[in-house]
Amino acid sequence: MKINYYPETDSLYIDLSSTTSVETREISAGVNLDYDNKGELVGIDIDNAGKKLDLKELTISQIPAKINVR
Repeated sequence: MKINYYPETDSLYIDLSSTTSVETREISAGVNLDYDNKGELVGIDIDNAGKKLDLKELTISQIPAKINVR
């Protein structure tokens, strides 16, 4: 899983899988879910993320993975 923030567009993308998205559904204004060809959720796109989320802090709890900070 990867979380990417794009300040030039104020958008946040949560990449849940390396599978390619083939369909996008808007579930609320500026919040889109991406699905693969099997209908599985592969990503979440949030437009105007700075207005919808508190981007100043990220808390990760009990995730059994290596964490890379860029």
